[in-house]
Amino acid sequence: MSDNEDPLTDFATSQSTSIYQDDEAIPNDSRRSVPGIIASNVGMLFIISAQFFSACMYISVKMLNSLESPVHALQVIIIRMGITFICCVLYMTITGIPDPIAGPKGIRTLLVIRGITGFFGLYGVYLSLEHLSVADATVLIFLTPLTTAVAGSVLLKESYSANQAVAGVCSLLGVVLITRPPFLFGSTPGIPDGRNLPEGTPAERLAAVGACMISVLGNTGAYTSIRAIGTRAHPMHVMAFLSLWCTIIALSGMIVFDNPVVYPTLWAWILLLMVGVFGFVTQTLLTMGLQRETVSRGITGMYAQVLFVVVLERLVFGVIPSLLSILGGAIIMSSALYVVVS
Repeated sequence: MSDNEDPLTDFATSQSTSIYQDDEAIPNDSRRSVPGIIASNVGMLFIISAQFFSACMYISVKMLNSLESPVHALQVIIIRMGITFICCVLYMTITGIPDPIAGPKGIRTLLVIRGITGFFGLYGVYLSLEHLSVADATVLIFLTPLTTAVAGSVLLKESYSANQAVAGVCSLLGVVLITRPPFLFGSTPGIPDGRNLPEGTPAERLAAVGACMISVLGNTGAYTSIRAIGTRAHPMHVMAFLSLWCTIIALSGMIVFDNPVVYPTLWAWILLLMVGVFGFVTQTLLTMGLQRETVSRGITGMYAQVLFVVVLERLVFGVIPSLLSILGGAIIMSSALYVVVS
């Protein structure tokens, strides 16, 4: 089936072509107008919008963790990814995309790898939100571009410069400032992280940062496999495999570890539904945005998530990041941005 038969891919291709390949598609005078600016940056607007919904999803997960009977991270993943998988299959079935569940032949192994590694990327960040603020967890996840560069160099033979290595070392300093391990900063009591939201003891913060590192490694594997897949699979295939394997692994984890199923209250069901809907909208907008943008510009747009998270966490929880967290986050963000623009 050709790309022209799929509305999502066809629209993305036509927009990318008209904006970046056809100089006459948008006249110079039109580019200076508001509609022209929007048309020239529609991909970036999609990506930034995706970061807002991603921040809303993380806030919803944090709210679930703060309930009297919190819903386990595995159960949250089952509900969220179950919704995403159903939406993806319905879309591919309605639009006639072949192999909506099995995926295209020849790259099914890569799709499975993307799904499995994506689970750990998601599960790690959900676990970290139990003892880290959403802002701290989000900033730590932005180590992913640096680790992905290393993985791309080793596995895909992509270039990896000394500047990228220096940026990685600087990012580790930022991680230390956010983690504040006791052997460097002394044993201190839990630091208030907002209204009725204790940030956690140093040991709990260290464990939460470890969960974030699992998420970073999982995301690294997921992004590297996506690079290897390239354009051989429809974006919905990639999303469907991610949601399918996340659901399978999370359900297996709950059975193996005998995690009790929490029967949510009405408010908890609303939050779970919000997590599922926000997650699907995030993935859809991000996919549409990356179809229209270069990788470097796209990653730059993703950093808007930190701003959304800080504002929403302040409004919802009254959280004010500590000075060390702000400093550590600034180092990580600057290092990642340096890698993108260099």
